[in-house]
Amino acid sequence: MNCRHCNAKLEHPFIDLGEAPPSNAYLSTLDSVESEVKYPLRVMVCHQCWLVQTEDFASAETYFADEYAYFSSVSKSWLEHSKHYVSTVVERFDLGPKSTIVEVAANDGYLLQYVKDLGIRCYGIEPTASTAKAARAKGLEIVEEFFGQNLAEHLCAENKKADLIAANNVLAHVPDINDFVRGFSVLLKEGGVATFEFPHLCELIKHSQFDTIYHEHFSYLSLSAVQSIFVENGLQIFDVEKLTTHGGSLRVFAQRSDIKSRRVEQRVNDTLTNEAQLGVHSLHYYQAFDSQVQSIKIGFLEFLKKAENSGKKVAAYGAAAKGNTLLNYTGVGVDAIPYVVDRNIEKQGKFLPGSHIPIVDEAHLKDDQPDFIVIFPWNIEDEVRNQLQYAKDWGASFVTTVPELVITRA
Repeated sequence: MNCRHCNAKLEHPFIDLGEAPPSNAYLSTLDSVESEVKYPLRVMVCHQCWLVQTEDFASAETYFADEYAYFSSVSKSWLEHSKHYVSTVVERFDLGPKSTIVEVAANDGYLLQYVKDLGIRCYGIEPTASTAKAARAKGLEIVEEFFGQNLAEHLCAENKKADLIAANNVLAHVPDINDFVRGFSVLLKEGGVATFEFPHLCELIKHSQFDTIYHEHFSYLSLSAVQSIFVENGLQIFDVEKLTTHGGSLRVFAQRSDIKSRRVEQRVNDTLTNEAQLGVHSLHYYQAFDSQVQSIKIGFLEFLKKAENSGKKVAAYGAAAKGNTLLNYTGVGVDAIPYVVDRNIEKQGKFLPGSHIPIVDEAHLKDDQPDFIVIFPWNIEDEVRNQLQYAKDWGASFVTTVPELVITRA
């Protein structure tokens, strides 16, 4: 396979997590287990542009099917983050009723609902039917297609150019990253701004966040790699912010490179310099990650074995992609964790891909009163702990596994 950005031959492994089904391919019944398809989950490093990326074994349509089960609005903290983003960019870029805001990967309308409330013209682009339907129920206009240069040109012909394009946690989800980014340079007005949020590769490596690796994430991004991609596809980065979301993310601000109406902030060069000092342009930087992940696997399995030997009950919270990567990599199934709780009613009654652990509602947790609750979406640990405060009534403990196993009382 060649690099999805610069086309150099990929020769250097980052990590091999074995085989797993797509992390959001939840099973409706166990009768469908026989038809479950697993793909290798291997990640490589490009020694030319330093883009970290999965090897491709299936198309994006395979991973982002019509009944895609990830709904952004389930997380209250993410809604708060999105609402704050909208108010901030509207003020910073002086957006109003005559402006047009577009979100690529609009999901269930979690962000655009706040734009609509401000009376600003907006529309979303979202290829998955389940989330697009939920967004339309909020009164939002949704273009139900995958984004790229062709769609951008079509939207321009319909007079739908954007003053602002938001793209939260989608840059990693596209197999043809060059075509995707070119679409932004086409759809932006001359003075328009595009913002991208994505988990920062340097935080992933620093904190051993291997469970953020799954098939739907085609790329794992440093600012250095993103800058290379943007330069080649008509965008210039003029600002960057560090965020705490998803275990440590970057928010990148970009403009059309043929306009360059905004000056480049010092934070861009500072971040690039910091990445260079960490070693992102050296293969050595990526080679220790596998051993870090092996340690997490061993620690998790030892915890489960100890709990079993002492007769303790273990449950899990959050039917998240992170948990599916952890479970499939470690080979843990219903014998060790009999169920996982999730608030998303679209997931309840289904089974996790690969491990086939049933997804139940919160009432099940209250009835069972397990000794340990493993929080799979550790990025919203505080939100989950607050939600499950009642677990202290029976003396439960919470467990997180990344970057190391931590057990704390409820």
